[in-house]
Amino acid sequence: MAKLQGALWCLLLALAVSLLPAPAAAECDCSEDAAGRDKARALRLKVVAIFCILAGGAAGAAVPALGRRVPALRPGTGLFRAVKAFAGGVILATGLVHILPAAFDALGSPCLADTGPWRRFPFAGMVAMLAAIATLVVDTIATGYFRRTVARKAAAVVDEPPAEPGRCGDGDLEGAADGHHGHAHGMSVLAPAPPAAGDDLVRHRVVSHVLELGVVVHSLIIGMSLGASDFPSTVRPLVPALTFHQLFEGIGLGGCIVQAKFRLKSVVAMALFFSVTTPAGVAIGIAISSVYDETSPTALVVQGLLEAAAAGILVYMALVDILAEEFMSARVQSRARLQLALNASLLLGAGLMSMLAIWA
Repeated sequence: MAKLQGALWCLLLALAVSLLPAPAAAECDCSEDAAGRDKARALRLKVVAIFCILAGGAAGAAVPALGRRVPALRPGTGLFRAVKAFAGGVILATGLVHILPAAFDALGSPCLADTGPWRRFPFAGMVAMLAAIATLVVDTIATGYFRRTVARKAAAVVDEPPAEPGRCGDGDLEGAADGHHGHAHGMSVLAPAPPAAGDDLVRHRVVSHVLELGVVVHSLIIGMSLGASDFPSTVRPLVPALTFHQLFEGIGLGGCIVQAKFRLKSVVAMALFFSVTTPAGVAIGIAISSVYDETSPTALVVQGLLEAAAAGILVYMALVDILAEEFMSARVQSRARLQLALNASLLLGAGLMSMLAIWA
């Protein structure tokens, strides 16, 4: 699992480096209107945004962790399932309402009219589809690998030396039941399979890593976009909108991290990494605001492709790894009230996050 986590962080670092935009191309005439530009006032708002977004993300990631002190919020309870359904709706709306339309806008910009094939084919949809398929492949391969690792460890425990003659070992007991005597050699065919709880734990750990990758890529992009803007009229409504955005996404990610039962250091590291990504993106945007032009072809293509990939990852994770797991469980399907609560929570989360698209 540590190797998977390291690989995900390396991939994220590579994406962040590739996202750094190039200066505006001279031939692109999609220049931004200078009316309303106020760098000093926008900078003050962006500094406020860094602290507000940091607090919102940290609070959201910490809410599911309260289950250690609040029994009603522990994994498996009805309230925890409702919170997770709410978070699934938030992540689904993030992918379909916030990120994917932004990817289509970027790759369909008039500034790309004479730059490659970007406006002649729906690359945003294709990249989102490929990202969802790639997430499925990574999800299944990683889960299978770690389940096989757990199975080998369980086999090593079961694989004990044969019992000494005259002693009643496992093979003696089995033979006695059939009226014969014998000993178990190697791994018995009756050895128990790895417990389902262990399989679920592996699954939750893989899900939490992949989900964090998708969320963090998107958070970095929106942070850089906010930090690079010098228009107070643009930055002001984004401060509360992105604060709630990170709060809701933090709840979804925090719920998956809690179910994965990581060690305390890993939990803190993952929550901290998510919380600081958007503020770090804002800081990077502030640093490059003098040379950054969001209408340059390079910036539009890189942003559009990464947004589309993040959308595909989040839509897959929301539907397959968060919502389907809860809604298709036997406990939920056997309780009408719980089903109603989860559906209402899902619609509430998706609705609130969709409304934030008015400002963000």
